Amino acid sequence: MEKKPFITKDEALKIIARYPTPFHIYDEDGIRKNCEAVKEAFSWNEGFREYFAVKALPNPFILKIMKDYGFGLDCASEAELALAKASGFSGKEIMFSSNDTPYHEFKVANDLGSIINVDDFTQLDIIERELSGFPETICCRFNPGGTYEVSNSIMDNPGDSKYGMTQEQIIKAYRILKDKGVKHLGLHAFLVSNTVTNDYYPALSKTLFELAARLKEEGIVLSFINLSGGVGIPYRPEQTPNDIRKIGEGVRKVFEEVLVPAGLSDMKIFTEMGRFMTGPYGALITRAINKKHIYKEYIGVDATACNLMRPAMYGAYHHITVLGKEDLPCTEKYDVTGSLCENNDKFAIDRMLPPIEDGDILYIHDTGAHSYAMGYNYNGRLRSAEILLHPDRSFSLIRRAETLKDYFSTLDCFPELGLSSG
Repeated sequence: MEKKPFITKDEALKIIARYPTPFHIYDEDGIRKNCEAVKEAFSWNEGFREYFAVKALPNPFILKIMKDYGFGLDCASEAELALAKASGFSGKEIMFSSNDTPYHEFKVANDLGSIINVDDFTQLDIIERELSGFPETICCRFNPGGTYEVSNSIMDNPGDSKYGMTQEQIIKAYRILKDKGVKHLGLHAFLVSNTVTNDYYPALSKTLFELAARLKEEGIVLSFINLSGGVGIPYRPEQTPNDIRKIGEGVRKVFEEVLVPAGLSDMKIFTEMGRFMTGPYGALITRAINKKHIYKEYIGVDATACNLMRPAMYGAYHHITVLGKEDLPCTEKYDVTGSLCENNDKFAIDRMLPPIEDGDILYIHDTGAHSYAMGYNYNGRLRSAEILLHPDRSFSLIRRAETLKDYFSTLDCFPELGLSSG
């Protein structure tokens, strides 16, 4: 699959004239079309709702797009809950899925009417104490342990994951919750991350649907099943993208094979995607500012791992296009680097690219999820702006770049340092 930028060099230059590089830019048209595709793929389930994972792209302008399609939000912290509230979400539009949770956050989530997703059996006592009882609706997170296979391939190892309860624990939890008067019970599982296969959700559905059928035999009837995330995107050009419509159809078939015969045809299906919803519709725009010739050829850019840490943290691949040179042959081998005092501050290693000169604009693909959100301030590097490209090709600033004043703001209680107004 050829990876094409969603902006041209001329469009990038217009934006740069107002907002200097580096910055993240998001394609509103692409995000909206993907929302429509997800909604269509699961339209067979009357209670379906996508809960967009706020951690992927925590910007209220993006979250409000999700609201336009009737989606909810998956939150994992007090700050994300506050962002959800500020973006107009409340009640069952919010799923609070956290782990190792600070106790007071359960109350914050409950005060918003959120669905609390219990990660650990020991949290039941904490929740009951903090909330002076249980809400009418609660979800529990399941971890089957061992390895997880899809189409005879091992995808991940849930047994090494910190998330969720064992089957024995979750059954015990449901019994306690039922006895305590909880009326609506949900099941949740996050087993595999960033799968590029149409088979993952149907396989996970079979695991969870069969558990739901067994639970019913024991007198525990679930109201909804949350497939969580894990549906990924093709970061590499040679990868085939997931087809969300085929995925939705695969889940429907398992639904009819397992849940309908079990008398659970009214089960609501939820998803909790982040990366799939916005990942391909974001890019990091950065300029080449330095060429270095030593034992290797280096291209230094004005972005750093502070703007996109996935390559430094995971060795993750992000495709790079040099705007205006899309049709030139990739004859040069470069390491593309940032300026941090860390040798892993590299966006690409031994990457074949067209010849790059200082001032060239590099478009780093697929930064619409887990990119800006994972930013940090090492070496005092400031976080970049975020731009939204509208369907009519106009653009808006949806987050300004940080300033030195922002960086020093937590020291403003010490005016003698003279940093608060920097």
